[in-house]
Amino acid sequence: MDWDEPIDSGTVPDDGSSFDAIVVGGGPGGSAAAAFLAMKGAKVLLLEKAIYPRDKTCGDAVGGKSLKHVEELGIKDILEETPHFRVDGIVFGAPNGKEVRIALPEEEVEQREAGYSLPRRQFDTLLFRNANEKVLEKGGAVIQGFIVKRVHIENDAVTGISGVHEKMEYRFNAPLTIGAAGYTCPVAKAVTGHHDEPMVDKDHYCGAYREYWTGVEGCNDWKGSIEIHFIDGVIPGYFWIFPVGNGVVNVGIGMVITEMDKQKVKLRGLQEWVIKEDAKFSKRFANAKMIKKSGKGFQLPFGSPRKKAPSFQPRRSAMAGAICVGDAASLVDPFTGEGIGNALLSAKLASDLFDLEKHREGLPSEIADEYQHKLWGELSAELTNSYKLQRLVKKKWLMNFFIGRAVKKEELQRALTDMIASKEAQGQFHSKWWMIKTLLF
Repeated sequence: MDWDEPIDSGTVPDDGSSFDAIVVGGGPGGSAAAAFLAMKGAKVLLLEKAIYPRDKTCGDAVGGKSLKHVEELGIKDILEETPHFRVDGIVFGAPNGKEVRIALPEEEVEQREAGYSLPRRQFDTLLFRNANEKVLEKGGAVIQGFIVKRVHIENDAVTGISGVHEKMEYRFNAPLTIGAAGYTCPVAKAVTGHHDEPMVDKDHYCGAYREYWTGVEGCNDWKGSIEIHFIDGVIPGYFWIFPVGNGVVNVGIGMVITEMDKQKVKLRGLQEWVIKEDAKFSKRFANAKMIKKSGKGFQLPFGSPRKKAPSFQPRRSAMAGAICVGDAASLVDPFTGEGIGNALLSAKLASDLFDLEKHREGLPSEIADEYQHKLWGELSAELTNSYKLQRLVKKKWLMNFFIGRAVKKEELQRALTDMIASKEAQGQFHSKWWMIKTLLF
């Protein structure tokens, strides 16, 4: 596919038009929600503020959880036919410079949360094209370059949105509005604001910065390892190197915002320090070149549990007439920073709970509550475990000791892979006996 080719979304519907569902945001979560709803026969309006194809700042890894939903959407074969970097291992680096590489066999891609790495421009365009086709086939509409200005709430229920497209104002109505517009999603702001609950909690938001590079030493073109380094001077954040194919590498750094504020850190400057001054990485980047204008900062709303959540965990993400998915629902994994899998999972759950006949007059608050309970029930174990792991890596001595032992012990190598790749296996890290037995004997 030509990833620079524009996507024709057809005609813009008339002002005042009504739909079965409105989806705000055309990233993975929004595109998946729109496609799943259209597959059920819904007349959907999909709104995207950008014009495809477009870039999205991210680490670019696409794992097993994502692939399951991509298959449901009918585009897994197309994804696998497009150029991508095949992840066959994960390298972990300790603060003292020691590294351990854990192989990831090809047959384990489906079971584990690592497998492919490819630019979001490519991945998101594939999902958006699929949604565009499915929505238009069912009589819906897609508008690119649309800016949502207001989310309408009447009698404690969201009834639709107003916004601007090519300087023209429009209002659209629907019994369900899905918020999928990332960490600044207007639907999420409306849902939390209407209930006087906070949307942003800096203890659970991560700042991140990403650049694309070529010529990075030790990175192959189409198959190899992704790297996660816990560097002295970067902890409690981490530095990543994710190849995405054809010699291009996604290089980034992330840290929880409250930690950034404490240390008065600027991530762009911190990454520049790692690349230019760190003894190990300055050598690897000596002959590398950054792709111009590829440096971008962004935020990741973590799905870690809050100590005193006003109502729902990790935060309120739905109300009568509205459901938020993906980053708009604060579902990013607090340890790995991965969010695509949870965005697709939440999109599927939202579409499953919406009944075209029963909810024609509006999605009731009982279904909104059911969505939030089911979502946390599905994700609470892995998000809670990941939050504990995120806090664990703050202890430099423990990471040094852990990775040092992993170099020699196959069981620990497997466990390190599980920290990233297998949500089901993360629970063992919170067994004190398992930790003592594995580390010391």
